[in-house]
Amino acid sequence: MPKVLDADEILQHARPVVHQEAHETQPYGHLVRMPIALEESACRKSVESLNQVLADTIALRDMYKKHHWQVSGHTFYQLHLLFDKHAEEQDKLVDAIAERVQLLGGVSVAMAHDVAETTLVPRPPKGREPVPVQISRLLHAHEIVLKEARAMARQAADNGDDGTNDLLVSDVIRTNELQVWFVSEHVVDTPVVRADQ
Repeated sequence: MPKVLDADEILQHARPVVHQEAHETQPYGHLVRMPIALEESACRKSVESLNQVLADTIALRDMYKKHHWQVSGHTFYQLHLLFDKHAEEQDKLVDAIAERVQLLGGVSVAMAHDVAETTLVPRPPKGREPVPVQISRLLHAHEIVLKEARAMARQAADNGDDGTNDLLVSDVIRTNELQVWFVSEHVVDTPVVRADQ
């Protein structure tokens, strides 16, 4: 016969168990062997590369949000919307890259302080900057991501990691190249009210 619980025992079972602690199940930098028919050395190299691209993509995404909030001037509306759209697209890349790291048996970089220690993207000041400076910072960050993504895609292809190569080429590189085009057109020096003759 099942035990009948009194009111105090029922409340005890309904109460959330908080402030739990335990050891990490997988330390950062350690690889778990996944049955994906890929050499462990290839997985390890891809995880290291992808975590670098991930940190830089998170920094770029966050810079887009910063500039989305702080943009000003006569192009405010257009750039406010564009920066937000690009931040959302970078956020999708962040998720895809992080999931690829996990799929390869690694641990993806995730917390802001870890990203700040890892990223190659220079940190912007906390304050507001003029639009051309915001755009220059974004273009420089894109260039960093594109340069490393191309090198890492070649490395992944050489190691037989077609999934990582495809992610870097089809998603990371193509998205960043398109965003560079859209953003860079905002700093072309053309007159607003008359055409040059």
